[in-house]
This record gives sequence, C-alpha cells and structure tokens, in this order.
Amino acid sequence: MTAVPDMTPDPLDPQDRATLEGVLDRLAAKLRADEPTLGVRFPYVTAPDGAWMTMPASASAGYDGDAWSHGNWFCGFWVGLLVAAWHRSGDDWFLETARERMKLTAERATDPNTHDIGFIFSSSAVPLYMATGETRWRDLGLTAARQLRARVVRTPEGAYVSSWGPLDDPRGRVSSAIDTMANIPLLYWASAETGDASFALAAEAHARMTAGSYLRDDDTLYHAVEFDVATGRRTRGFTFQGYGDESSWSRGAGWAVIGFVASYAATGDPAFQALGARIARRWLEQLGDRTCPPWDFDDPAETPDEDSAAGAIMAGGLLDLAASYEPDDVTGQGFRASAIRLLTGLARSHLLPEQGPRGILTGGCYARPQGIGVDAAVLFGDFFFVQAVVRLVLDQRFAVTLSRV
Repeated sequence: MTAVPDMTPDPLDPQDRATLEGVLDRLAAKLRADEPTLGVRFPYVTAPDGAWMTMPASASAGYDGDAWSHGNWFCGFWVGLLVAAWHRSGDDWFLETARERMKLTAERATDPNTHDIGFIFSSSAVPLYMATGETRWRDLGLTAARQLRARVVRTPEGAYVSSWGPLDDPRGRVSSAIDTMANIPLLYWASAETGDASFALAAEAHARMTAGSYLRDDDTLYHAVEFDVATGRRTRGFTFQGYGDESSWSRGAGWAVIGFVASYAATGDPAFQALGARIARRWLEQLGDRTCPPWDFDDPAETPDEDSAAGAIMAGGLLDLAASYEPDDVTGQGFRASAIRLLTGLARSHLLPEQGPRGILTGGCYARPQGIGVDAAVLFGDFFFVQAVVRLVLDQRFAVTLSRV
C-alpha cells in the first residue's frame, strides 16, 4: 500500500522546494541520532538545554485529586516522523524502527481515559499501515477508533466526544476541548475502512456540537467547553492552555480547521467547509505579516512567546482546506499560498540545526500557563510541520486520508 497522491497543482518555486526538502533531510539525520538515546521512552518537549524530555508510552491520562495529567499523547507522533523519513529516504531502517516503536505504543489503543488516542493512532498506526499494507497496524487503528467512539456523550441537543477522564467521572462527561476536532479524523478513517457508519456518525455529531458551542461572534474559539448533559447546552467556555477564558489561543484554531475540513470531506456538507474557512481567515487576519504566531493572540505582553507548533498545525489545516476546493478555485489557491508562506517561513526562521538542540522546530509552546515546553521543540509541532512538508515536497499524504481532500 502506498501513500495517496495529492493532485493539487504545485506552486512551489525551486528555492522553496529546496528549503522544504532540507527539512526532511534534517529530520532523517536527527531521528537517526536520537533514536539510540531514547531506550523504550518517547520524547515530547525539549528542556532549556535543548535535550529531549521523555516519558514511557504507557503513561495514561488521569486525575490526581483535582489535577489532570494528559499523560503521553505524543508517542504516536514519533512513529509518524519515522514513517515520514522513510518516505523521503527509502531507507527501511526507519520503517523497522517505526514497527518496533509501534509495539511500545500499541497498549494505548484501549486507553479509556482520553480522546488523545485519536492523535496517537492517526499519527502512527495509520501511516504505518499506509506505508506497509500490514493489516496488524490497520487493526490497531480500528481498535483505537472503537475506544474513541465509546467516548460519545448524548444530550437532547446533540452528541459530543468527551475529551478527558473516564466516563464514569462526571468531570469527564461534561467537558470537551477544541483539540478533539483533530482527533475525530480517526473516526472518519475507521468508517471508510470498515463501512461502519457509526464511526462517522459519532465524528459528525461531535463536529456539529462543536460548531454550535465553541465559536465566538468574531470567529475565534473557546479552548474548552462544559455542557449540561441534561439539556445539551453550554454552561461555560474556558481555557487550560490559553491566556484567558475569552482569549484567542492560536493552536486551537488549527485543531478546529483540521476537524471541520475532515467533516466536510466525509459528509459533503458545505457548512463544514465554510466554518473551516471562516476560522482560517480570522486566524490569518490575526497573524498579519508574521510567519510564526504568538501562543495566544490576546497575550498583552509587548513580545509574547511564539508557538511554532500552532503555525505548523494551521499550515496543515490550510492545505486540507485548499484541497477541498476545485484546483482552479482562487479561494483554495489563496489558502494553499498561505500554507506555503507559513511552512517556508518557519523553515527559514525556526528550523533547528542538525547538531545541538533536538527536535525540528524551535519556538514551540506546549502549555504556557503551566510552564511546560515554552520556547521549545514540541513533538506534535514537529509532526504536523513534517506532515505538511511531506505533502508539498513528495506530493503525497502519509497519514489519515479522506476522499474529497
């Protein structure tokens, strides 16, 4: 099984192409150097000295009293980066290493505590299956999709996928996050793979509930929402990782665009495409002439911390959005040009050297309020950056693929 060609015309000029090809070559070199140092653990963010901080794949999400830990939702991204390096290099060492890493990740497919199994397995099992055709990885991805589908909470106003915690804990049942929109593509993939519409119905229901609950009048978004399960109405919008409950956390918009465009691809409902376009336009308006966004557009600091991961994620969402239009549509061409501007800008200003600090992009920001991974390389940022670069440079997609985009 091979990756699916991306048929959108390629507007890359030779200099931009060379810059992005250099990203993939840098990735391969750094993976080879880092892999022997990790043992059975996985990187997630870099420390102030530039070294990877690591944790085992088995670290699940959970409550410690009232405090919530997301656990290791990064491990799949490392597998996906290995597969990406194989697509560029053709060196089977990367595939074999990805297989071994996938074995360490596999136990998380039945984790009942988090929506992040969508992230974990859409970035690992699905790319590995697409690269090799080995059905054990397909089966693993489907197991994770079933666990994600089981997180659906029904209300009189619709249904949503709970983001955090075991569903017998009321704190988990009532809340969801915009991040979940980038987890639901695993459900659409599972529906297409199996013909079981219940996966897609769960994802579509969540997308519709999100559309009615997260967007503000100015097309910015809440990070998280709590619902009254008895009525289905939003009781509050709030944040964990943004500047404030009413602020415009830059990473959240990228998650939303990815999920809404995936929903358009799976359902054909143009309202989803329109929502993705509205959110993307507002984000680009806030970005202005920068190529790396601040971690939160409403941070009042004179020089707010950046989040290169947010830029990489939105770039991927913009490529999805662009491909949802006909190739000669100027709207789609504009979104694609914006994606290329982001990616080449990040590659020129934030690409880390082969030696020294680990990771691919500097200037990431995992969780600013908690002081985790600030001005660092963050693994999910590296993954979404590389995923978008692979799509542009190799003219293919190596992760979850949906029919219309």
